Amino acid sequence: MKKIAIVVVVLLLILGIYSVRKPVRAVEQVIDNETESQLIEIKETQMKTLEDYKAKYGSDIYGTVAYILHLLQVYSIPFCFLGIAIGAIHKYIIGVRKLDTLEKGMGVMVTFTILLIICQILPLAFAVFIKFGRG
Repeated sequence: MKKIAIVVVVLLLILGIYSVRKPVRAVEQVIDNETESQLIEIKETQMKTLEDYKAKYGSDIYGTVAYILHLLQVYSIPFCFLGIAIGAIHKYIIGVRKLDTLEKGMGVMVTFTILLIICQILPLAFAVFIKFGRG
C-alpha cells in the first residue's frame, strides 16, 4: 500500500510541476517582451541625452565627457551617502568600544565627504573651463 501511495504522489508531483511550469513560460515571454521594450526606451532616452550634450558643447568628445560627468554627479550621491553612513556607524557605534575604529570611521566619513564634493563640483568646473577656456 505504501509503494502505491508513493508512486501516486510522485506522479502527481511530476504532473504538478509540468502544469505549473507551462504557464510560467508564457509569463516569462510577456515579461521578456515588456523588459525588452523598457530597455529599448531607456537606451533611446540616454542616446538622446548624449546627443543633446554633444550639440550643446559642439564636439563629440566634449559632449561625451560632459555626459559621463553628469552620470558621475548623479550616481555619486547615494554611493557617498552610503559611505558616510558606514563611517558614522564605525565612529559613533563601533568606535565607542574601540578607539582605532573611531579613527577609521572619521577617516571614512571625511574621505566620502570630499569625494562627494569633488563629484558634485567637477561637472560645473568642466562646463566653466569649456565655456571660457576654449575661447
